[in-house]
Amino acid sequence: MTDSEIEITAELVRDLLQEQHPDLAGLAIREVAGGWGNQMWRLGDELAVRMQRMDPTPELQLKERRWLPVLAPRLPLPVPTPVRFGEPSERFPKHWTVMTWVPGEPLDYASISRGEHAADTLAGFLRALHVEAPAEAPASSDRGAHPKECTGGFEEFLQGIAPGGLGADVRAVRDVWDDAVAAPEWEGPPVWLHGDLHPANVVVSDGTLSGVVDFGDLFAGDPAWDLAAAWLLLPAGAASRFFEAYAHADEATVRRARGLAAMKSLFLILMGQAGDRGLPGGKPTWGPAGRAALDRVLTSHLGRPSPA
Repeated sequence: MTDSEIEITAELVRDLLQEQHPDLAGLAIREVAGGWGNQMWRLGDELAVRMQRMDPTPELQLKERRWLPVLAPRLPLPVPTPVRFGEPSERFPKHWTVMTWVPGEPLDYASISRGEHAADTLAGFLRALHVEAPAEAPASSDRGAHPKECTGGFEEFLQGIAPGGLGADVRAVRDVWDDAVAAPEWEGPPVWLHGDLHPANVVVSDGTLSGVVDFGDLFAGDPAWDLAAAWLLLPAGAASRFFEAYAHADEATVRRARGLAAMKSLFLILMGQAGDRGLPGGKPTWGPAGRAALDRVLTSHLGRPSPA
């Protein structure tokens, strides 16, 4: 049995806790739905165990361990913070981390009803996060570049969607992408970025954003990669309120962000199609979220009537 085939069960989690953190082994353990590179288990009411699963290296978990304690104190929304480290062992030859639990419902299973509040909340969170990163901050090998460097990924996602999946919107999506590719590059210093803001990586409570999770892609770069969340997360019509509240995005950055939002929407749609077909790693809830996000992107770019 290979590492990726190890079945992660509540019993395994409890055994690992008993071996390395026995004072936590008596807490209730409950599996959390979702996850790909890592599998999450609730631990009591206030903690969670993040188990490395499909990620081939421990880099993402080690990055969270190193930098989340630095960033979390200045962020205005709850984020998971490492409190104990689990090291590879004969029982489980991968890394695992005990982290604080961020309460709320993942956005791909819920909705935002307080759009203006959520726009202000997201803008405040990203203003606090997007400060100049230190020289030793992690870089990303496949994210953070100008959209013109990501055209291969965009084409792969666009062509991978089932025939008819986008209908007449294919040309419109290409127009959004072409506009992002033509936008000037980011000229400021690299800033801290979450790097993977989409509906499964934020939680909502009381109709608004209440937390941000999964910082495994944390890196320094162009803020446009996070600002794409204005269309990926917020309801129709809220992006303009977000950019007013964020206040630091020039026209070129908005154009890059909108193109990246289109690319990320296509990825969500693809993952949804895989989930509908029952393929490994597919996420059925991501498809509708991606389609709704793409509609918001196209409305913003083309001046269409706002979708219902």
